[in-house]
Amino acid sequence: MRVSARRRERPRAAAWWRGVAAVVAGALPALTFPEPSLWWLGYVALVPWLLLLRSATTGRGAALLGWLGGAGFLLAVHHWLLPSLHVFILVLAALLGLLWVPWGLLAHRLLAGSPGPGRVVAALFVLPSGWLLAELVRSWEYLGGPWGLLGAGQWQVAPALRLASVGGVWLVGFWLVAVNVALAALISAPRARRTALGGLLGCGVVIGWVWAWAPVPGPAGTARVAVVQPGVIEGPGSPQRRFDREEELTRQLAGQRLDLVVWGESSVGQDLEHRPDLRARLATLSRTVGADLLVNVDARRSDRPGIFKSSVLVGPGGPTGERYDKMRLVPFGEYVPARSLLGWVTSVGKAAAEDRRRGDRPVVMRLPEASGGLRIGPLVCFESAFPDMSRRLVRDGAQLLVAQSATSTFQHSWAPEQHASLAALRAAETWRPMVHATLTGVSTVVDARGRTTGGQLGTDSSAAAVHEVPLARGTSPYVRTGDWALYAAPAILLVYCSAEGLRGMWRRSAGKSSVKQPAAERE
Repeated sequence: MRVSARRRERPRAAAWWRGVAAVVAGALPALTFPEPSLWWLGYVALVPWLLLLRSATTGRGAALLGWLGGAGFLLAVHHWLLPSLHVFILVLAALLGLLWVPWGLLAHRLLAGSPGPGRVVAALFVLPSGWLLAELVRSWEYLGGPWGLLGAGQWQVAPALRLASVGGVWLVGFWLVAVNVALAALISAPRARRTALGGLLGCGVVIGWVWAWAPVPGPAGTARVAVVQPGVIEGPGSPQRRFDREEELTRQLAGQRLDLVVWGESSVGQDLEHRPDLRARLATLSRTVGADLLVNVDARRSDRPGIFKSSVLVGPGGPTGERYDKMRLVPFGEYVPARSLLGWVTSVGKAAAEDRRRGDRPVVMRLPEASGGLRIGPLVCFESAFPDMSRRLVRDGAQLLVAQSATSTFQHSWAPEQHASLAALRAAETWRPMVHATLTGVSTVVDARGRTTGGQLGTDSSAAAVHEVPLARGTSPYVRTGDWALYAAPAILLVYCSAEGLRGMWRRSAGKSSVKQPAAERE
């Protein structure tokens, strides 16, 4: 009896440890993002997870490992939300981790056992496509948005940024998964090692060809842009004290020959129509520095019901009429999805007590002719994580992208660095420089190839910085053609599933024929 009990316990213990290993393996890619920024790990980070999936004894086991790995990945990427969402972040990670169940099943089907060259070739295309499909679904703004896409871990790698200019961050992610699949097959598929090596070399050829032959943006002059970062200001009266500090820092910029001054998200805490005194102070600042100010108003509108987060351009005569209302809100941080069902999360975390309202269209603002008539495309907070939004602004004529952000809630976490790194990707994708201005850091400016220009303002800074921003001309392949990598992924999966279905029908038909033949011979 004791022996049989021990035999039953061993498989259970082994399954438990495999589940833990899947969670840890799924979490590895998170180390490619800031602050660790181990970008090189991205080329091997999925290999342990893939090897676990291929070694599963059943498809059901592979599905479980896919789910656990996906949950581990999301939890690691968003771990800094734990103080705000508490236990609810575990629930979200578990639910969204289900998106990697099909990927786990595909990995098991293509890599399990001793796959031949055909299965490895299929894996090199099918598994990256499956990964992109999971990322696409979880990138829906109501499910949290595209924060922590696999390709975003390559934000400081010049060849990867060039690849992003061709197919966006999605193409970078596809390429990374293909590299990992080739390495996993090289380790575990002795019958197809040449094929795996060929796949690895093929990935190298692709990135080399893009680096050598993909077009690059041309120079188009410069713009002098100042970023004002007041730093951490908390406690009673913090909105007014923050405004005073921003005003003080901006006044110090007089005589700098500026084209634009950018304040961070929620830099103005009251509607300018309700507060003519604030409006007058901002207009005075604009006259003092000789440039328009792009501020962000987080307040109830005077002309519409509800609270909006709005980028407002202010000139020497006051607000110019150029205004952008944030369109994509942070789930739980700025609104609670299905509040009637999930409103209870406000009692266990720092979820929004009242839902913000959404804007209905992107806006490209134009600076005065004295500033060269520069056209700027504003984004607010995590909107800079959405490749389609910056692409739309550039297609509408934006010459400079500006993201206004505030990550003070997560000041001592990886979030500020992660958010700032997104500017490099959006700039490289669109061939437009980007200004990332925050209240409390990290504030940065990148050129049209995704390279940082000038110094950054870190999370310990309360200062203003002036940047000579190199402008660019031309239309990137990604802006011209869009998310073609995302369209290719489901097409590849459809072709694979159709081929598998036809193969299954052929096998069943062949099996029936082999059964009928002996009967006919007996007759």
